[in-house]
Amino acid sequence: MAPTDRQARTLALAHALSAAERGLAVIPLSRTKLPALRSPHHDDPAGSPPCHGECGRLGHGVYDASTDPGRIRDLFAAAPWATGYGIACGLPPHHLIGIDLDTKTGTDSSAALRELALRHLFTIPPTVVVLTPSGGRHLWLTGPPDTAVPNSASRLAPGIDVRGAGGYLVGPGSRTAHGEYTVAPGSAHLTPAPCPPALLRLLLPPPRPDRTPRRPADADPDTHGQGLIQFVLSAHEGQRNTRLFWAACRAYENGIGPALLHPLLDAALDTGLTEREARATIASAARLTGFG
Repeated sequence: MAPTDRQARTLALAHALSAAERGLAVIPLSRTKLPALRSPHHDDPAGSPPCHGECGRLGHGVYDASTDPGRIRDLFAAAPWATGYGIACGLPPHHLIGIDLDTKTGTDSSAALRELALRHLFTIPPTVVVLTPSGGRHLWLTGPPDTAVPNSASRLAPGIDVRGAGGYLVGPGSRTAHGEYTVAPGSAHLTPAPCPPALLRLLLPPPRPDRTPRRPADADPDTHGQGLIQFVLSAHEGQRNTRLFWAACRAYENGIGPALLHPLLDAALDTGLTEREARATIASAARLTGFG
């Protein structure tokens, strides 16, 4: 039997306090998985300087996150509708990194992660795994204290999102509009494992490239880009924009973006995207990688 809203709130607070005991800073979440407390600055004039909690009021999202039991109780008391909690990433002592293997796009994100692991020679160590109501998984890893891993969506591979500094993970025991987050069997006794160095390098933003891309002498786009083109062509409905964006990012990072512009565009049109959609997606990839 599903718990009542009151029971869900009580359970969420209990789980949040338990997480805080393990050094994980938390905030209350609503059933939508968003921070439960509204920003105190929603009526501020446009252009006002951002506030990350310096004003002393509650409602600054992940910047409210705390491991202090009294503070956590105050946060939940101010949001009695909260039925879940978020765990802030990137904070000491764990410097948590969340690898979100999504299923909603129809992409096999677990297979994509295995392919990355084979290609870049790393292994995901035994670690905490949280199961999401939609059938996805959150892998908890830890990072070095002097490295800020950015948040990203499908940058690593289609369907793989990353939660780093400034982001948060929905904590196990949280109830949302779609169901409950639970710890995967066999991982409840584990602690977050260190992120493999090869994976950590992939999670960090690439060095800013020169504005004029330099292609290696042997980098023939007809050969080196063929895999990216095929990756776009094999997209199913619901994957097309994501795959095009990912392929275009890799092309620009490898210095062959301009040469692959038209082949990528043609491939996207073959999958059913309009020319306007495809050009906008490729332009977004160019901007992200410094060529836009």
